[in-house]
Amino acid sequence: MKKTFILLWGSIVYMEIIYHLACFGLAGCNPLLMLPSSLLWAGLGALLTGFMRKKTNKIFFWILQVTGFLIFASQLVYFKIFKQPLLIAAVQNAGGMALKNYWREALAGILSASGFLLLLAVPLAAAGMLLKIRWLTLRSHTLYARLACVAVFTVGILGFFSVMLGGYLLKADYYEEYREFYDPNAAIEQFGVVACLQRDVAGGILPRSIFEVDSWEDSEEVMARTEEPAEGLNPDVSDNISQAVEGVSANTPVEKPEILENILPIDFEKLEQISETDDLKKLTDYIQTVEPTKKNEYTGFFEGYNLIYLTAEGFCSYAVDKTLTPTLYKLTHSGFVAEDYYVPLWQTSTSDGEYVNLTGLIPDQQFSMKRSAVNEQPFSLPAYFAREGVKSYAYHNNTLSYYERHLSHPNLGYIFRASKLGELTEEEWGDSIFPMENANAWPSSDLDMMKATIPEYIGDERFHVYYMTVSGHMNYNFTGNQMSKKNKEAVEGLPFSEEGKAYIACNIELDKALEYLIAELDKAGKLEKTVICLSADHYPYAMDIKNLEELAGEPLEGTLDIYRNSLILWNSEMETVEINKACSALDLMPTLLNLFGFHYDSRLFAGHDMLSDSLPLVTFSDRSFITDKVSYYRKDRVGTPITEEEITEEYLDEMRAVVRSMNNFSGRVLNNNYYHYIVECLPEEW
Repeated sequence: MKKTFILLWGSIVYMEIIYHLACFGLAGCNPLLMLPSSLLWAGLGALLTGFMRKKTNKIFFWILQVTGFLIFASQLVYFKIFKQPLLIAAVQNAGGMALKNYWREALAGILSASGFLLLLAVPLAAAGMLLKIRWLTLRSHTLYARLACVAVFTVGILGFFSVMLGGYLLKADYYEEYREFYDPNAAIEQFGVVACLQRDVAGGILPRSIFEVDSWEDSEEVMARTEEPAEGLNPDVSDNISQAVEGVSANTPVEKPEILENILPIDFEKLEQISETDDLKKLTDYIQTVEPTKKNEYTGFFEGYNLIYLTAEGFCSYAVDKTLTPTLYKLTHSGFVAEDYYVPLWQTSTSDGEYVNLTGLIPDQQFSMKRSAVNEQPFSLPAYFAREGVKSYAYHNNTLSYYERHLSHPNLGYIFRASKLGELTEEEWGDSIFPMENANAWPSSDLDMMKATIPEYIGDERFHVYYMTVSGHMNYNFTGNQMSKKNKEAVEGLPFSEEGKAYIACNIELDKALEYLIAELDKAGKLEKTVICLSADHYPYAMDIKNLEELAGEPLEGTLDIYRNSLILWNSEMETVEINKACSALDLMPTLLNLFGFHYDSRLFAGHDMLSDSLPLVTFSDRSFITDKVSYYRKDRVGTPITEEEITEEYLDEMRAVVRSMNNFSGRVLNNNYYHYIVECLPEEW
């Protein structure tokens, strides 16, 4: 028994070290949770491999060893590709589709990690050798040996819960990261694969409420305080917005409205009465403490216009070149230009990026977009356009069923179509497919998607259209990436790595798609009254960081600058308006609602209208944040001042509380179908 335990425990610790070196290098870690977790599982494994006859014990032992290797190997490869741990929810919700659609990426990930995978296999080789020389016999345990295994297992459990109790009492960061605001990236780096898997399994089995933090009181007053206009700001509109009225074309006159708050006539007394659970009560109490944003010079700026809204796969500023991508260059350098714009990477990368763009809420763990399909969505863009009698269309040049968009996007109010069926049947879903040239290319062409879909809506008097593009999808090379290969000649002279050139090449296809879209709108006489908005789902995280830094021309690793991006918010008739305060994709929904003059409640979104006088606040998946005063990188617990003003620990604590509340609010809106209750408490004609 002793030898079996030593081998199993040693294998776990060894593979944890190899995994950490492969994914995080020499970065520090916290073994407080890894050590008791490894004792727990090694003790249990040693116990289970001694209950039967020698031959059966041997089979079970190999099952444990191979399973352990596969867990660590799959985590390593997945992290190398997606920069995220592989969670059970991802396997359950998208495992089969991922294998079918992304086998090329998986193969590339395996090849790139092959050296570390061989190192992970060392315990398998060692176990085989030790069995061969009969150092390890795997005979049936004596009662004493079984009791010893139970003791080790118990020590592991008690050790784990003692560490968690200590973290709770001391209010340690690791307790919050592991139990409450679970951050898989931080957990797997700090505590290891086994502890992360433990938390992942527990999160899937136990009620979500067990893990939710209850810190509303700590941040309600803070939120109200920090939403006040900063000293020196015009109360009508922030001085951070330059070229205000002067930036508006004479063809699109704007009348300055009376300064009013962006709120809806919610009957809070009724809302309190129908709030049946603690979560609903806390949400209701919370939104009443949040200071709403005010209407401003840009309220209704695009009232009555069409909107074409794009989430661009893997897009970032480094894809923009004045010569190679002239349309992207024009659109990112005119219209509303956000100089300090960010697109964080969330746990479900593309799907969560869409969720942020389409809801203005922070994703809650994984697959928030999919989970939202069962909720009411009265405050979505299609819902608002529908109130004005306008149809909303959504298109994706990949499979209809991927991430279950065929459920989530119609639930938002879109007529959703894709270029391929995926797992769905022709009989039931065939009408939701648009015929597109080269539909089976990988990735497929955004230009081909435009050619196939524009005729469906261009004849409508007004329209709202949403596109989820795919031409910018990884991997970035000239062999497996058909869009990079298609545009290879255009980038051959660039002084970059092959990966860098391939990235720009595949985004040339997005540029061509936008060029074609604008030309077709102009031909139909719709360009002047159409707004084009484009934001990324995430930065190109699949690129080698050195190649990404090569494109950026500056260090990015270990900084929040890796999430800095470009925004397109453009109309052909407007003059350029610069937005100089920090903002993010989370702010897009309230910004668009304000620009289109829709009657909305700013307290029902985590983001803020970036053209309002609200103070800038950008938050990231690990609850790092950027304000007008500080860039706070949570991993290093460092707040870097942006101005000469001294940053106090009290200010950082206040902003941490605000960010916690934003996460709390967003997660509970999703998990409690909260908008359903809000609508119940609004007048029939709101």
